[in-house]
Amino acid sequence: MGFSGHSLPVRTIAESQSEMTELILPNDTNTLGNLLGGRLMHFIDLVGAMAAYRHSRTHVVTASMDHIDFIAPVHVGDLLILKSSVNRAFNTSMEVGVKIWVENTIAGMHRHVASAYLTFVAVDSQGRRVPVPRLEPESEEEKRRHEDAGRRRELRQQELQRRRESRPAGSPMMGTVRPGSK
Repeated sequence: MGFSGHSLPVRTIAESQSEMTELILPNDTNTLGNLLGGRLMHFIDLVGAMAAYRHSRTHVVTASMDHIDFIAPVHVGDLLILKSSVNRAFNTSMEVGVKIWVENTIAGMHRHVASAYLTFVAVDSQGRRVPVPRLEPESEEEKRRHEDAGRRRELRQQELQRRRESRPAGSPMMGTVRPGSK
């Protein structure tokens, strides 16, 4: 399926930037009072989707969260700050980077606690893939992130191919987004 005939706008990384803040409450934590990893992943998925929506201006689905680093624990009472932006747009997918900080409001300190990379696929209301606007990196940092995203995509595709080759013939691959599927 080719999308080369479409005339799509070019967007900047700044247009996709998103931020959300969450106060960590006891219900968000484990028995040690630390934020549950799954809860953090939920927040990451939400803020990542916000950036993908802003870039594509259509429905998006999460295709993968291929890398997440838990750097430091998050505690009850911490203010969690999540920032995301599209690192690179491909034909129908986008890599989104998310950085997470904690603000200790009493001490007035910020610390980096996690980072993640996600891939989102743009779809129409029927769940079919649709093309996304190109992304024009402006600063040197944005250009570096753009190139790094291309390298990570190559690695993701190599891993996907390796998994396809190692599965039994005819067995479906879980988590695979197929054009036209819902």
